[in-house]
Amino acid sequence: MSRRYELTDQEWEQIASLLPPEKTGKPGRPSKDNRTMLNGMVWIARSGAPWRDLPERYGPWNSVYSRFRKWIDDGILDNIFRVLSLEAELDELSLDATIVQAHQQKGRGKKKRGPPNEIGHSRGGASSKIHVAVDAYGYPVYLMLSEGQRNDINFAIPLLEHMDIEKSSVLADRGYDSQNLIDYIYEKGAEPTIPSKKGAKFERHCDWWLYKERHLVEKYFLKLKGFRHIATRYDKLAFTYMGFICLASILIWIK
Repeated sequence: MSRRYELTDQEWEQIASLLPPEKTGKPGRPSKDNRTMLNGMVWIARSGAPWRDLPERYGPWNSVYSRFRKWIDDGILDNIFRVLSLEAELDELSLDATIVQAHQQKGRGKKKRGPPNEIGHSRGGASSKIHVAVDAYGYPVYLMLSEGQRNDINFAIPLLEHMDIEKSSVLADRGYDSQNLIDYIYEKGAEPTIPSKKGAKFERHCDWWLYKERHLVEKYFLKLKGFRHIATRYDKLAFTYMGFICLASILIWIK
């Protein structure tokens, strides 16, 4: 019987072969197996607790954290997500973005040199924005992260560039009504299902029955924010926060 937050046997079997070998041949104290380590990462993602509060059954918290960072640095989590997303049904693609508030302690301070942390500052406080494209069944296909004040439309084409959208229907709300995006979709042999902005001089035809399928991307965000470590951004570094988003998306795929 699995504990709360831990992977079932069926879920584990779907990704076990995509993780690196456990035996390194190096001397020293043996580390926990991949499944235990992964369950520890999931516990942090689900609970939103600090790493130091990780239950002892998963091993030393810093060992689990180090494994998490290594899997990010080595592209392990990205590769698992990529392999799973190869099964995506691209007949329909829904685009959207959601804002997450950054924890007050992570949004403070002057930005130092280094890679962007993707934490924006506005009247609403420090925030980030998650951009996603989901398939016809609501499974994530590609993800991006930006500062919270960035406009959604700026990330539409960068999202679509990472997949073959020929013969796809691309669904998005009025905020994505941009001639550049519409032209790009047509050039790639796809069909836009994007309502014209209110007050537009020329109102474009929109298949409203098909447009209703856009609720799938909202359901994805609902599932994603069920992970407390994602619903509020506790990570100052963008790549560790994206690591949690990637981990959560993997779990959504194998659920």
